[in-house]
Amino acid sequence: MTTAFTQTAFTNARANPSLPTMPTGWPIGSYSSYEEAQRAVDHLADNDFPVADVTIVGVGPMLVERVAGKLSWGRVLGNAALSGAWFGLFVGLLLSMFTAGSGLLPIVIGLVAGVGFNVVFAAIGYGATRGRRDFVSTSQLVAQRYDVLSQPRNAEQGRDLLAKLAAKTA
Repeated sequence: MTTAFTQTAFTNARANPSLPTMPTGWPIGSYSSYEEAQRAVDHLADNDFPVADVTIVGVGPMLVERVAGKLSWGRVLGNAALSGAWFGLFVGLLLSMFTAGSGLLPIVIGLVAGVGFNVVFAAIGYGATRGRRDFVSTSQLVAQRYDVLSQPRNAEQGRDLLAKLAAKTA
């Protein structure tokens, strides 16, 4: 027996799957950047298109690692000291708030301990790499192109709206 609740739950489960599934729909636009694909979907939404039927698919994913700078012992230990100082200051302030008549002693102890422990742990971590990774970087997952898909019932209308957008921007 199927109830309205189970039908709604099943429909929502298909629309937003919890497990990785292949996207469905017909391509209505293809863009070289995610920003352009976002702009296209925004244009569809502005024109009362049912955007719940739309999916943006990154095709040809690549992991891009951008190197930001070189690491050295001075940089590693300096950053560790600054980070440890902030944490130690925070702990010291908490201790001084809950210790009656203690003065600045808990703040100084927290600051020194935070710097000391953080510098030691950073030195151990950096030394363990033995120079195999002497740089800082950030990673991004990007695609070669971004396709906008729509369910077949609205694909033609979506293509028409995106063609108007392309004509307007060209």
